[in-house]
Amino acid sequence: MKGRTWKFGDGVDTDVMAPGQYMKLPIKELARHTLEALRPEFASSVRDGDVVVAGRNFGIGSSREQAPEALKALGVRAVIARSFGGIFHRNAFNLGLVALICEQADQIPDGAAIEVDAIAGRIHLPEHDMTLDCEPVPGFLVEMVEDGGLLPHLKKRLAGKPAAKETT
Repeated sequence: MKGRTWKFGDGVDTDVMAPGQYMKLPIKELARHTLEALRPEFASSVRDGDVVVAGRNFGIGSSREQAPEALKALGVRAVIARSFGGIFHRNAFNLGLVALICEQADQIPDGAAIEVDAIAGRIHLPEHDMTLDCEPVPGFLVEMVEDGGLLPHLKKRLAGKPAAKETT
């Protein structure tokens, strides 16, 4: 995947990604307020294919699945961080958003062109002639993301397979 980067620091919590006062709105409307407390221009300027880059503990806080869902609704295709809140990390994949752990995420500049190979665990910044390694994402999770998340992935798999036989 290719895009450009939006850089954030450490400790970005789910309350900033999905602010409480907008939680009852449809996801597209909630998304218009994503990360506005940190970068007011983010939601109106992010483009399809862009990548969020952060420091440690991205997605800490409450277990709001609307946080990764709002990022995805805005067109964000991946989040790269030094570490993630555990529930956010799993929710991201379940909702069809790649979440890569990269210890060198702080070296990635804001606004840079970026190419991400999640399976290989490689990030390339062509304008900066820089390649960084990150934790590879297992193929089954990449397939799940490509299918649109856990529910569409399960529907696809169940539609193509016969019912499981009982074993004794």
